[in-house]
Amino acid sequence: MTQFARFQSWCLGLTLPLILAAALHQSFATVSPTTTPQTTAAPHKDPERPERGNYQVTSSNGTVCLLAYMGIQLNVSFNSVSQNKTVHDVVNLKPNATKFSGSCESETAHLQLTTDGDKTNLTFVFTLNTTSSKYHLSEVTLKAFWPGVKDPISVQNSSLDYLRGTLGLSYMCREEQTLTVSQNFSINTFQVQIQPFGLKGDQFGAAEECQLDEDDMLIPIIVGAALAGLVLIVLLAYLIGRKRSHAGYQTI
Repeated sequence: MTQFARFQSWCLGLTLPLILAAALHQSFATVSPTTTPQTTAAPHKDPERPERGNYQVTSSNGTVCLLAYMGIQLNVSFNSVSQNKTVHDVVNLKPNATKFSGSCESETAHLQLTTDGDKTNLTFVFTLNTTSSKYHLSEVTLKAFWPGVKDPISVQNSSLDYLRGTLGLSYMCREEQTLTVSQNFSINTFQVQIQPFGLKGDQFGAAEECQLDEDDMLIPIIVGAALAGLVLIVLLAYLIGRKRSHAGYQTI
């Protein structure tokens, strides 16, 4: 029984470090991606998570060629007239106040979102590689005319590689992502599901999970397997100790 007691203590000593390691792994896994440093740290309260909006683009023949369901948050640095310096602002796109349009071609698809009474125009361009049957977000353009801004905001980047998916399938990512467009502009996306190519009807195809979601699902599986293994070890130790105890009584 002394050996059994020592074995139980060893199992307990092994359990605590594993639980601590799992907790540390979870904390590192949920660290937000590195973003471009802000020009200033102007004090303001960031808005809450944006609502998810349903956006779609119809081709010339009347069929739906692009579907998007996501929450969008803009992070913009600009020159403020009133403060006479560069400030940073975070703006949520409100789906009920956002108009959407666009176009689809064989290898490109455009989604344009317009809000604030046409003062904010955000355009996404997706490109399809017909050889690999893979698509990605290749270009983002922002044009904004906001009150108090010294110069109209105009940002464009046509060399992006975000939201990568496969023809006929939708791209899905439940985790928040930051898409850096330029030094002064990035987009936070929330609970994204998008399909710019290979739609059948007006429904999403089967979803491909992003790497962030896969990592998030893997952690509980690893922790659960480790705990199950420890329970099995303790149970076997208990049965072995009990068997030895009975053998000792029979000898007596």
